[in-house]
Amino acid sequence: MMGFVSRLFAKAEPVMAEARPRDAAAIAKLHGASFKRGWGEDEFQTLLADRAVIAHRATIGAAPIGFILSRLAAGEAEILSVAIAPNWRGRGFARPLLDLHLRRLAGLGVRAVFLEVDEHNAPANALYRRAGFHQVGRRQGYYDGEATALVLRRDL
Repeated sequence: MMGFVSRLFAKAEPVMAEARPRDAAAIAKLHGASFKRGWGEDEFQTLLADRAVIAHRATIGAAPIGFILSRLAAGEAEILSVAIAPNWRGRGFARPLLDLHLRRLAGLGVRAVFLEVDEHNAPANALYRRAGFHQVGRRQGYYDGEATALVLRRDL
């Protein structure tokens, strides 16, 4: 009985691994819950089958709770999307997922990583700043013709 109670109140730790095409449906669902215009399962299927795309996922038990996806080109990478499921946000899971992803990119010889983030997305901006990204540009009206995107860069 005591083992059951301790498992019930134990802090859940995600398992992080490379994402594969078979993860497309789960990642599409997470993306749709996280962004105004979610990408479809077929879009993720295509991305995850692309040899120039690197992706990682986080799961707790069988439940997918997050992902990160980048495209490689000429020694650089662009983070295309990152999401943590709404009910798992604020628990510190994004940083280890980002760190794992950046280590993998560095291991592949990537020298610089870029991304765009909504200037008003305070949690994401704080995450990227703490992870060593710095602003190198701005894109006015990037999100739905309204919100400004900050272009961030981190050298590996």
